[in-house]
Amino acid sequence: MRGRVSGLALATLASGLLGALPAAQAAGSAPYVVSGDRIEEPLLGLRGDPDRGRAIVADRRAGLCLLCHQAPVPEERSPGNLSTDLAGAGSRWTAAQLRLRVVDARRLNATSVMPAFHRTEGLNRVGAAWRDRPILDAQQVEDVVAYLERLK
Repeated sequence: MRGRVSGLALATLASGLLGALPAAQAAGSAPYVVSGDRIEEPLLGLRGDPDRGRAIVADRRAGLCLLCHQAPVPEERSPGNLSTDLAGAGSRWTAAQLRLRVVDARRLNATSVMPAFHRTEGLNRVGAAWRDRPILDAQQVEDVVAYLERLK
């Protein structure tokens, strides 16, 4: 067990790191409608760019995805192993299902340690820089979804 970090400890660390990041460009989250296990419509009708999405996933300051997930990002060392490997995500989930997982994974699993990347209401222990601001703005969410959808 030496060198292993519990999910709760890692979530606390991620929350603290995210609190130190600069605030998202636009205050507040974009409106969305959850239907079962998905958000069908792209946020604000935006089209995602998979290359920008990959950059967000790979950037340990932007999305912190590699803190918990492995992904086909060979230039980044020591990816996490606490959650799903992102390789093949586009084969396992539709864009609409991926969108909900990025926006607010806790809608699917209330005990998930994954942060709500685009939800702003009903959160606890939110850093001052993030109050009423999503971690990822609508365009960034769509970019990440486009990248994950490409991983077939």
